Amino acid sequence: MKEKWMLRTKKADFNEIGKKFKIDPLLARLIRNRDIVLEEDIEKYLYGTKENMYSPYFLKDMEKAVSILEEKIAGNKKIRIISDYDVDGVISNYVLYRGLQEIGANVDYEIPDRINDGYGINERMVIKAKEDGIDTILTCDNGIAAVNQVALAKESGITVIITDHHDVPFVMQEGAKIEQLPNADAIVNPKQEDCKYPFEKICGATVAYKLIQALYEKRGLEHDFYLEYLAIATVCDVVDLTDENRIIVKEGLKRLNATKNPGIKALLKENFKEEIELNAYHLGFIIGPCINAAGRLEHAGEGLSLLLAKEEKSAAEMASHLKMLNDERKALTEKGVEKAIELVENTKIKEDKVLVVYLEECHESLAGIIAGRIREKYNKPVIVLTRSKEGAKGSGRSIEEYSMFEKLNECKEYLDKFGGHPMAAGLSLKEENIEAFRKSLNDKSGLCEEDFTKKIYIDIKMPFYYISEYIIEQLELLEPFGKANEKPVFAESDVKVIEARILGENKNVLKLKLATDSSSMIEGICFKNTMEELLKQIEEKHGVDELDKVFEGRENDLRLRIIYYPSINNYRGRKTLQVVINNFELM
Repeated sequence: MKEKWMLRTKKADFNEIGKKFKIDPLLARLIRNRDIVLEEDIEKYLYGTKENMYSPYFLKDMEKAVSILEEKIAGNKKIRIISDYDVDGVISNYVLYRGLQEIGANVDYEIPDRINDGYGINERMVIKAKEDGIDTILTCDNGIAAVNQVALAKESGITVIITDHHDVPFVMQEGAKIEQLPNADAIVNPKQEDCKYPFEKICGATVAYKLIQALYEKRGLEHDFYLEYLAIATVCDVVDLTDENRIIVKEGLKRLNATKNPGIKALLKENFKEEIELNAYHLGFIIGPCINAAGRLEHAGEGLSLLLAKEEKSAAEMASHLKMLNDERKALTEKGVEKAIELVENTKIKEDKVLVVYLEECHESLAGIIAGRIREKYNKPVIVLTRSKEGAKGSGRSIEEYSMFEKLNECKEYLDKFGGHPMAAGLSLKEENIEAFRKSLNDKSGLCEEDFTKKIYIDIKMPFYYISEYIIEQLELLEPFGKANEKPVFAESDVKVIEARILGENKNVLKLKLATDSSSMIEGICFKNTMEELLKQIEEKHGVDELDKVFEGRENDLRLRIIYYPSINNYRGRKTLQVVINNFELM
């Protein structure tokens, strides 16, 4: 894949910002690169706490929702929570269920089955709620588009409160957007046009929490212990880690590192051999996927049961099962990725600008993950389709230059159903339409070769001599990293490779001794994919003899440009500075 490296050049008085906020000027530059400009925003970014979070009453219909729930709780009316089946949905459900249960509500919950029910509330659930004598349906992480389902509930005499964070459906009339809202008794969603909430990019679990917060504050009860759960949902739903979300994850991680929840403790014990300091990576790539695995391969209720577990023994059994499911999910994903790459490499698909890959036997819940992995490899829009009961069903992942939802709309004559946004979408169609759909998408793609060049934005060209324990401690002030607050990107050029060694039980780590003319030696490491690509390119450009020289520590002609992140290697109590190499170019 081609890469284009570009240096960010945003201006400010970095020395002055450094003095004012007692940070290194380098950190001031990194904060400016994240478009944080105003002093109050810098202060909040660096030092924001839960006291900087917004009142739930900024949310439209919050007063109405609280009033309805107070009345229902007082009357012992039956309330049913209906969530989505992903991590955000499961944690939304947990927050509402536990929050309502602890103040005496007559409450239960239902989570849709991914394959049999699909996303969110449906007619079957409404009919079942009526049969079960449910008075009030409370949605979380879904419901904003459920116009027909809410209408059915209202016809059945059921009160409906929606809490959601997804975009509000609309139609265009005379050039203006007209929202198409369900006829619910209260709708709590910061994306509504006339909602006054200051930060609309919160996840579904946070919207649900705001409702519990309002109810608890009215009763003078503590509520911030939910932040540890919101941190997981916020990271896993890949919302921007800015403003209130940044505070939620920072505060939540503190609580998670001392969690008393038996289910989370069991999940941590199952995944880590020893105690570790949790960060956003662990939430997004280890804890969250275990909770999510149940909804992908079995039923999302298992993830919720783990969070609700009260006994260590049952929690340990559930955590073990979820870990097993996630391992199975990972193995199935790898198998699907390998098959998808094989199809792309060995068929005419490779020449396409939009890759449409049909994996008939792939579990349909994995299509989106596989599409994301293939998108990363080729930097092209990717749609992965699998065989379902109705025909073909799948998910797409896009690149910045291609609005997937708009392009699907241009080819909708081939589709039975579709939905999504510019960067991701879901769709279904008849198998016999796949080839025509693929051709139409490519004919109308509007993409050129330049669009497939991956753009890497470098924060600072930083020489190795500037790296120190102090600088690495300063960089920790920028955490947690995630969407809209990515890990900083540093670069250095004309890097000499003095020596190389392959390490690790699986021989998947390359350790290097690096130097430049202006700096002393520093250790560098790169992991499996980067390692394999680097060794391959050295051999192709310089030959096996030059590669042998590198591994033998002899004088060689190898020079690199690298993109890296500095860190500290703490081995048996001995600390050494190192750089983790993420990208490289041979000079």
